[in-house]
Amino acid sequence: MARVAPSILSADFLHLADDVRAMEEAGAQMLHVDVMDGHFVPNLTIGLPVIEQLKRHTELLLDVHVMISNPDETASQYIQAGADFLSVHFEAAKHLDRLVENIREGGAQPGVVLNPQTPVSVLEEILPQCHHIVIMSVNPGFGGQKFISTSLEKVRNLKALIDSKGLEVQIEIDGGMGPENIREAVESGVDMVVAGSAIFGAPIPQERFFQMQGAADEAAAGTNNDAISA
Repeated sequence: MARVAPSILSADFLHLADDVRAMEEAGAQMLHVDVMDGHFVPNLTIGLPVIEQLKRHTELLLDVHVMISNPDETASQYIQAGADFLSVHFEAAKHLDRLVENIREGGAQPGVVLNPQTPVSVLEEILPQCHHIVIMSVNPGFGGQKFISTSLEKVRNLKALIDSKGLEVQIEIDGGMGPENIREAVESGVDMVVAGSAIFGAPIPQERFFQMQGAADEAAAGTNNDAISA
């Protein structure tokens, strides 16, 4: 099964509770929460207080992606605030091995994020310690960017590396995802699809979520059938 994670970066922050409730009613299992510090990336978004309120008012898993320059020092705060999954950038971590272990010991599922220019090969040593890997399919910092098509080849390379090690690490893709490319992403090996403007920018966000989740389910089913046939 592949899960679609609506990204609240594109939600209506004046009516965030309504948007979250709409995703709950649509059957979403998780929300993607982007934290940007205006330093590691140029944009500045939400922080700990919003995560705390989300945790208090929804049972959806909180998939927190921190685009910050000091994840080693602050990861525990995001776990305490309510992050269920906590994804940190390979490019920002000072001591990645220790950071990933601290996230796991803190009670969250650890993930490592790769920017578009960072090769999959850097994960060789850390991969067994990760719950998931996030492939950025846009340059981090802003929503609504155009999908970088070469990201799917990167996903396939990552999937091959995971399989070669006999691991069950999940693959997440983040950036430029919509109805037009979700099938190919899941067929390439993606387990979690982040979608922001594609969902919350649609006339009826619930219908767009249904559309994307349905496409993801069909693609995942086809992939599983191919594996069984092989």
